[in-house]
Amino acid sequence: MKLRRLGIACLSAGLLYGSESAATRLKTSAEVLSEIMAAPDSGIPRELLEKSQCVVIVPGVKKAAFIVGASYGKGFIMCRSLSGSGWSAPAAVKVEGGSFGFQIGGSETDAIMLVMNKRGAEKLLSSKFTLGADASVAAGPVGRTSSADTDLKMQAEILTYSRARGIFAGIALNGATLRPDQESNAELYGGRLSNREILRGKTASTVGGTELAADLTRYSAHKE
Repeated sequence: MKLRRLGIACLSAGLLYGSESAATRLKTSAEVLSEIMAAPDSGIPRELLEKSQCVVIVPGVKKAAFIVGASYGKGFIMCRSLSGSGWSAPAAVKVEGGSFGFQIGGSETDAIMLVMNKRGAEKLLSSKFTLGADASVAAGPVGRTSSADTDLKMQAEILTYSRARGIFAGIALNGATLRPDQESNAELYGGRLSNREILRGKTASTVGGTELAADLTRYSAHKE
């Protein structure tokens, strides 16, 4: 019975995304990043974006029906190019489980994750990745943080954030799982591409991916 309910919950949540194209979701991801970074005192510190290896953006995570605490969302990962300058094309992911900041209110939440080192980036390329189990996770600092606080947070492989009802905060999203979204990748690029192929710079980006990469480059430029 429990498995049946879980299946119904995931199906119900998945249907919420049935009418939204991958290109539209990519555009929404860029809007989420821009809105969050528009307020320097309450956004992600630029110095953290500058040091991050990959960024995961999941707009509009939905709380699934029938199962308390269950959640489901689709988003994108982008990693720095092998040369260290610029960003890869976006690779699509599905995200399930985890609280995603529902504790600060709202039934729909935007989630952002910063992968702070190459070891964490490599783990993200697996077929299934669980925050807190496969990599260390911490709530990311917000706004103009002190160097000491930033250094402390940098010990984690992944820093996580969520926004619900306009409230943006660092939230530890332990228990959330990420897996490749092959359907969205096929929609964006055609054929069957793995996230590893996309993120390792072997795939030409879409217009939306190029625009999001430009935003990441702009916001990660450190400013005093």
